[in-house]
Amino acid sequence: MIKKILISICIFKLITTSAMAQTNQQIQIIDINKGKVIKNVQKNSDLQQEVEKFLEGITGVYVKLNPYPNNGFVIKIPLEPNVMVNNHWFNDFVDEVMIIFPSQEQHPYLLVFDNENQPYFLTFQDDTSKFLGLLNFKP
Repeated sequence: MIKKILISICIFKLITTSAMAQTNQQIQIIDINKGKVIKNVQKNSDLQQEVEKFLEGITGVYVKLNPYPNNGFVIKIPLEPNVMVNNHWFNDFVDEVMIIFPSQEQHPYLLVFDNENQPYFLTFQDDTSKFLGLLNFKP
């Protein structure tokens, strides 16, 4: 009887852990005006590769006084495995990237956090059209 209970507990833990891991692999598209998630997309290797290109293409620090815009959208991407970013502006592992699209007239920029949860707003030099196409999302 105890053996059956222990096996049941183990199976339950595996199921809930797997479900939790899958929800973390969702890319969220957030409308800044509405303040809510407007679309969830399952992350895949193509999307991860595009985000890694953005991280490799970091060109500097975003210098505006208020880095979080009043309108536009944010795409929140979990990275698995974590990606090491090592350049002049940031040197740490990244497990999540937020791409901020302030408006269609402005170039998007990145928000990443270091291991002490310090935010870094960074510019990058890559075209996001392929990434948005993979997400099947048009701003």
